[in-house]
Amino acid sequence: MKDASPAAAPLEIFLSDYTPPAYLVDTVELVFKLHPTATRVLSKIAFRPNPEATDRTFYLHGEQLKLISATIDGKDANAKITDLGLTAQAPDAPFVFEAEVEISPQTNTALEGLYMSNGMYCTQCEAEGFRKITYYPDRPDVMGVFTVTIEGSEPVKLSNGNDLGGGKWHDPWPKPAYLFALVAGDLVNHPDTFNTMSGKQVELNIWVRKGDLNKCAFGMDALKRSMKWDEEVYGREYDLDLFNIVAVDDFNMGAMENKGLNIFNSSAVLASPETSTDANFERIEAIIAHEYFHNWTGNRITCRDWFQLCLKEGLTVYRDSQFTADERSPAVKRIEDVIALRARQFREDNGPLAHPVRPESFVEINNFYTATVYEKGAEVIGMLKTLIGDEAYYKGCDLYFTRHDGQACTIEDWLACFEEVTGRDLTQFKLWYSQAGTPRVAVKEAWSEGTYTLTFTQDTPPTPGQDVKDPKVIPIAVGLLNDAGEEVHATRICEMTDVVHAFRFTGLDAKPVPSINRGFSAPIILEQDQDNATRAFLLAHDTDPFNKWEAGRALARDVMIRMVTEDATPDQAYLDALLAVARDDTLDPAFKALAFSTPSADDIAQALFDGGVTPDPTKIYNTTQTLRQSVAHAMQDTLPRIYAEMQVDGPFSPDAEAAGKRAWGNVALSLLTRLDGGAQARTQFESADNMTQQLSALGALLRAEVGEEASNAFCEQWKDDRLVIDKWFAMQVSYAKLDAAPATAKALTNHPDFDMTNPNRFRAVFGALAGNTAGFHSPDGSGYALLADWLIKLDAKNPQTAARMSTAFETWKRYDADRQAMMREALERMKAASNLSGDLLEMVTRILNA
Repeated sequence: MKDASPAAAPLEIFLSDYTPPAYLVDTVELVFKLHPTATRVLSKIAFRPNPEATDRTFYLHGEQLKLISATIDGKDANAKITDLGLTAQAPDAPFVFEAEVEISPQTNTALEGLYMSNGMYCTQCEAEGFRKITYYPDRPDVMGVFTVTIEGSEPVKLSNGNDLGGGKWHDPWPKPAYLFALVAGDLVNHPDTFNTMSGKQVELNIWVRKGDLNKCAFGMDALKRSMKWDEEVYGREYDLDLFNIVAVDDFNMGAMENKGLNIFNSSAVLASPETSTDANFERIEAIIAHEYFHNWTGNRITCRDWFQLCLKEGLTVYRDSQFTADERSPAVKRIEDVIALRARQFREDNGPLAHPVRPESFVEINNFYTATVYEKGAEVIGMLKTLIGDEAYYKGCDLYFTRHDGQACTIEDWLACFEEVTGRDLTQFKLWYSQAGTPRVAVKEAWSEGTYTLTFTQDTPPTPGQDVKDPKVIPIAVGLLNDAGEEVHATRICEMTDVVHAFRFTGLDAKPVPSINRGFSAPIILEQDQDNATRAFLLAHDTDPFNKWEAGRALARDVMIRMVTEDATPDQAYLDALLAVARDDTLDPAFKALAFSTPSADDIAQALFDGGVTPDPTKIYNTTQTLRQSVAHAMQDTLPRIYAEMQVDGPFSPDAEAAGKRAWGNVALSLLTRLDGGAQARTQFESADNMTQQLSALGALLRAEVGEEASNAFCEQWKDDRLVIDKWFAMQVSYAKLDAAPATAKALTNHPDFDMTNPNRFRAVFGALAGNTAGFHSPDGSGYALLADWLIKLDAKNPQTAARMSTAFETWKRYDADRQAMMREALERMKAASNLSGDLLEMVTRILNA
């Protein structure tokens, strides 16, 4: 095992140091002789020298492997072995390398490479897990054709590609090792078929444990809709005889796009009305689409190196967002995406973990599976489409697929296709990939004799390693309204390219009300001098759904900040605007539900900090409760009607219309509970026939501190369903009384069903603790100490999950001196822990060095 202790800092790798691989791979033959603690892996790999290489060193990655034998063209390779790999003298001509190694899947708690989950063998090889399976050039620009034989007593044995029978699989499409997959266990399948646009029939399967077969239908339907959508929108057809999905309980991520054999976290594929919420259904639909879309944007065309991670992830996130928007509500999807972007990526961009969409260097690649790579990467694709137009975008995509099929590519390869199609220079646009940070765009208005001018000024603050930023290309969608709320100028894309850029609108009868950055056309922070009357006007009249919601959010944010800083009472204009939204029957119920959500505690804390005020998490929490109570009182005559009208009759359906009604009805229920002491919520909890209604009622009761009996009943009812019990664990911490969250989380770690080695269960407890802002930032520091304790424990078993959850500390410098000191102590204690992994060490060091 490599030495990843603090004393041996991991090596930093730079994009500028990229060199082509010394040897390329043509074919790979693997034989797995499965055993829980002594699996034998036999490899036979056909290598050839790379004519583009400048170095002829034959080096194969390998970690935690017991080498039995290694030969080159049948002769002893005389290999030199280190903790990180194997070196040997290779001929300057094609040759065959063969090796036999032994590995222990059962003790592999890192869930990287080949491991076991409740008796099932499974793999996770992205980013660098294959090197824990056998010796191999484990880099994405080395692609080969794999043939795999699996030997063992397990009734189901799966790998990539087409089934040759007898546990043997062949994938005809060259792939890098990170896309290799193997699953073996006692599984059952939910089968179906799909006919492609060329008339080929593809066999489909979702493989699960026997008790989960009744939770596969929605996932299969989502898969078939994804396949059809990708044909119709992008012209991409599936290319193998079958497509398999496997549900695995112990999995670090949501899912993995391995060619022809997608491996999913069980929570991202299993669904039923009784056990899954509407949010679960939508998430499952999106993740299934995302992993399927990777077949072309990630598999058929992959990354040259891990610095290009956004090439596949940003593009595929954008594609799955398009799919969800088409399947559900484009406006609601866009709002949900921006809420997530601001909560995760803006926070990342604004702190010690800020990095470009395409980083210039990394220490542990696992730490760059971030919101910046995924979500901001998707926003960059969206901006490109906005700038060049739909027709040119899809024409450029077609050129990219045709030109680079079967290749490992770079961002430059991707952008070159659009430069060729459009004839425009995208050099400045490329800064979105190389510069970290969220641009701040200030706007000033001017009006004179029928001409209205908007002058924008852009500034991107310094981020770690990047003090000076060049101006970016920023597409800002602008529409203009008159005093009556009528649109007097349709949406125009103002393409900002300079630090200061003015745009004029002529021929107007009166000074308009601007609607700026419509549809969130660019991922920026808009600094606009706008009073609450204007915000209320836009909330009532803006024709752009996103900006209608944005106006309400800005109004709520201003109200909350004044309540925190000035002890102001809730603004009547805000309450009146919400009432107007509630009464507008032309609005989508799902939109209304989003309009009634208040800005998060983290959002308010950052706004206060940006304004020079040290945020107090307890005061923010109390302010949020006061505002919600005021909304409930202001709407008390309307809530019963809303709640009654939003009840969905008939069998449960996860479609957008029904889900929207439930969402709006449950907002009404939450507010009603503040007035009736939980009477309606108890009725809904007891009568609910689906998880959305039952969990919403339980949440309302817990928030009102009258939910203990219902919580116990819920736990007893669902004690045998691991995914539902994950929800129960999370709710105990999320809805814990003020400052009681750390003690609640600590008590749950003693619960017989708590298992720190299961990422879902660990995240349910400690992800909920980090998300409970007032609880995590308890004045006594108990939240910080508890999370640090458990991250140190987890790091010894699962470094990836520990490192990702350490981001709870990334905002430590925004708080008061006492909290800062306690968070610093927790971070220093983690950094000083013995045998700390490189994953967690890097994250803690970056956070401390802010």
